[in-house]
Amino acid sequence: MAIGRASDFRIYNDQFFSGLAETLQQDTSALRTAGINVVTRALRGDYEYRSFLKKINGLVSRRDTTSTSAATDLEMTMDEMVSVKLARKIGPVAQTLDAFRKAALVFQTDFDPSGAQGYSRYLGQMYAKDIEADMLDTSLLACRAFLEAASSNANRHVIAANGTITSAALVSTLARMGDAASRVRAWVMHSKVYFDLVQFQINPANNGSDLAFQVMGGTPASLNRPVIVTDSPSLRVAGTPDLYRTIGLVDNGIEIIESETQEIVLDTVTGLENIVARMQGEYAYNLGIKGAKWDVTNGGANPNATAIGTATNWDVVSTSNKDFAGVVCISG
Repeated sequence: MAIGRASDFRIYNDQFFSGLAETLQQDTSALRTAGINVVTRALRGDYEYRSFLKKINGLVSRRDTTSTSAATDLEMTMDEMVSVKLARKIGPVAQTLDAFRKAALVFQTDFDPSGAQGYSRYLGQMYAKDIEADMLDTSLLACRAFLEAASSNANRHVIAANGTITSAALVSTLARMGDAASRVRAWVMHSKVYFDLVQFQINPANNGSDLAFQVMGGTPASLNRPVIVTDSPSLRVAGTPDLYRTIGLVDNGIEIIESETQEIVLDTVTGLENIVARMQGEYAYNLGIKGAKWDVTNGGANPNATAIGTATNWDVVSTSNKDFAGVVCISG
């Protein structure tokens, strides 16, 4: 059992201690923008099933005014959206109380001179960021896997010869949705792709001076859609060269449901050489992708990252690719 000790802390005598915990530097603002819907809804079990009526093909057709023959009935069919529950743990993190006393000025509060409450606050700052990052990375992994393979890659655009992103590539990616392209509300891209796009657009040889002046405001032209830049590992596939995924999301293309009450326990452990404070937590959320259902048989319950990123574990349920979660562009 690994337990932190006083010797693990950096104690600054007569110097100002900032109190800032090292947290993830990845931008997770995509969780609070168009395309990703985060809701709270208590759910039992490992999956959520929601049935819906499928589109009836040929519902409207030509009527022959010269005929009295029998008409062929069209049947109504149903399918279901299936989200999968992902169980997560926080910690456990353990630290001796002796360490808090040695670092009293770092963690203590007006109500808790020992520093235990301050310890909880610092951990809270860290795990809150990590929870957001996990939700974002996991949901983007699932979404990109589905869009890359769903319905014979209907919503995927690949830049030839592993080329970098261009303005034309964004147009070609949107074109995968046809007359439903206006449903794409935001781009989610890796910072490498973002700056490739800026570099392309400020080059007069590619786009001319008017577009170059447009990007001088700090953002590239993105077909009137906001760009959310995040260095999520789900948007980068290592290789020779590395390949990047840019996702154009429709409204509610990804749904994240906080489906179980978060449980956080701060406990005092005795019986050891030093008294120890231990923090541990549990929570769960359901993940759903628009136009897809989780394959319960093949994917199973509480899947790991490999299973979530396996396209065949997300089955197509929407009749039209225009009802999918969005579009994806693959670039170098």
